[in-house]
Amino acid sequence: MPDFSLEQAAGGRVAGVDEAGRGPLAGPVLAAAVVFPRGVPPALAALLDDSKRLNAPARAAAYAALRAAAALGEAECAIAAASAAEIGRLNILRATHLAMARAVARLPAPPDLALVDGNRPPPLPCPVRCVIGGDGLSLSIAAASILAKVTRDRAMARLDPRWPAYGFAGHAGYPTARHRAALAAHGPCPHHRRGFGPVDLAARRG
Repeated sequence: MPDFSLEQAAGGRVAGVDEAGRGPLAGPVLAAAVVFPRGVPPALAALLDDSKRLNAPARAAAYAALRAAAALGEAECAIAAASAAEIGRLNILRATHLAMARAVARLPAPPDLALVDGNRPPPLPCPVRCVIGGDGLSLSIAAASILAKVTRDRAMARLDPRWPAYGFAGHAGYPTARHRAALAAHGPCPHHRRGFGPVDLAARRG
């Protein structure tokens, strides 16, 4: 389970930063940044974990609790995205780093350090420490992973009725068999990511 030891060891304002949606063939990539200025309330900490280890109801409960904590001043939360068009223009890594930079810029004050999940540091206006598997180690990164994942899933669900052929609400744009079949049958929509092989192949077939 994640804890607050990395943040406490660093001291100062430490932001956890994570992303959701690097692997899908469609939709934006989301990033979130979270600062707990006075530590994590125990009841909230009990809800936080790597978003991939939580089921959808548990993620939704943690998301709501984070929003409530933000309203009380117990957490500072910022969320940002890079669009499918930006992913196609920049590539997925650079677009992910852009979303992370946008999220950190939306915090109410700059952090003294950003703990970033993964092994590739984004260009941020503060020191960065990469933490492999950080969403399972740091409560701040875990919180960011939950915010990014829930926000992205909800965004894809909102796209679903506008583009019903693809079933975005069911797979959130990931390359499932159903999504690949829909892509082959209908070609890409404006929310598909150019530069991803199955999308480019479907576009050429169209």
